[in-house]
Amino acid sequence: MALPDAIDARRAPRSAGERTLFPREASTRRLLTSPAVVLVILLSIFPLIISAYLAFSRFQFVSDGFDITFTGLDNFRKLLTGSQSRRFVGRIGTIPWWGWLALVGFVGSMAWTGVRAVRSAPAKRVRIAVSRSVVTIAGTALLALMIQTLQGDGLPGSVVVTLVFVLAGVALQYTLGLGLAMAASQPLRGKRFFRAVFLIPMTITPVGAAYMFRMISDTGKGPLEPLWSFFFGAGQYTWVDNPWGARIAIIVADTWQWTPFMFIILVAAVESVPDALLEAAKVDGAKAWHQFRYVTLPMIAPVSLTLLLIRSIEAFKIIDLPQVLTGGGPGTATESLALGAVLEWRALNLGGSAAISYAMLVLTTFFALILVNYGHRRAVAAIS
Repeated sequence: MALPDAIDARRAPRSAGERTLFPREASTRRLLTSPAVVLVILLSIFPLIISAYLAFSRFQFVSDGFDITFTGLDNFRKLLTGSQSRRFVGRIGTIPWWGWLALVGFVGSMAWTGVRAVRSAPAKRVRIAVSRSVVTIAGTALLALMIQTLQGDGLPGSVVVTLVFVLAGVALQYTLGLGLAMAASQPLRGKRFFRAVFLIPMTITPVGAAYMFRMISDTGKGPLEPLWSFFFGAGQYTWVDNPWGARIAIIVADTWQWTPFMFIILVAAVESVPDALLEAAKVDGAKAWHQFRYVTLPMIAPVSLTLLLIRSIEAFKIIDLPQVLTGGGPGTATESLALGAVLEWRALNLGGSAAISYAMLVLTTFFALILVNYGHRRAVAAIS
């Protein structure tokens, strides 16, 4: 009887005082939230709209101020096929035989997973087919661009350089972070001390880490100069004169800085795995590797997906390390998209800088959607 009485009381008309109180509460909520809304509009939405307009315009300083001329897709045309294509896309080379095999394997795997996805959800087959086709075409184009510019007579642009930093850096950071998390979760003596030591790189700013690695990687007068001289010969090697050496130096510095971020999240995820599951697997005769493969890894899959998503988005915006360590060199071998946008801004090419920024936004969104859509399904399947 209490439940119907409560429902009737809730449906009963409110008194005049109550009716006047609720509008006041609504106006109070609007008044309290309006500063946050204004800040979001001024700091996020308004600059986004202005930068979008600049991406389709030519910005010039004149004697009495500045002049903005709408040019349509001209800034993007320059990036893809015009005067800026060499820095943005790179120099296209030939595709070797192993590159064709990689492309065929990628298209085949995407087609196979697409067919399985359509069969598992026939009611959504049109949407799944369209989305998979878009992802396959875009992914094939990016893979072909990487193969053509990273080998032989090719030369990578800022798009491929950024992808190298993201794919190689994030994969290495996750692998090391997971390995350290597994080690730190074991019953070892002094593991609390090492946990604190692993977090030290996170206390250093990216610019400070960049200058520190610039000093360490100095083969002429750095603290490791005897080591470089022993392996490469005195005065015979510098990181900035070798494109891949410069890229590896940036990846190593980025890995040193961000692996603790992976570690601190993953160690909490690993320690949250129920001991009962591990004990049951051990009773069934599963070895340590099988316990990790079939119990620990599936249980931490959602956390790993979120971690990879956050770190990948941050890696697309890498600018401190290329700017300080190599200045984007040698040539444009380590010029990321973010650094390219800053350099165009310094050259007062605001339209070109905005176009590069929006190209980076599209590329980042594409990778984030892939991680969210495909990774979420795999994570749910692994847990279930």
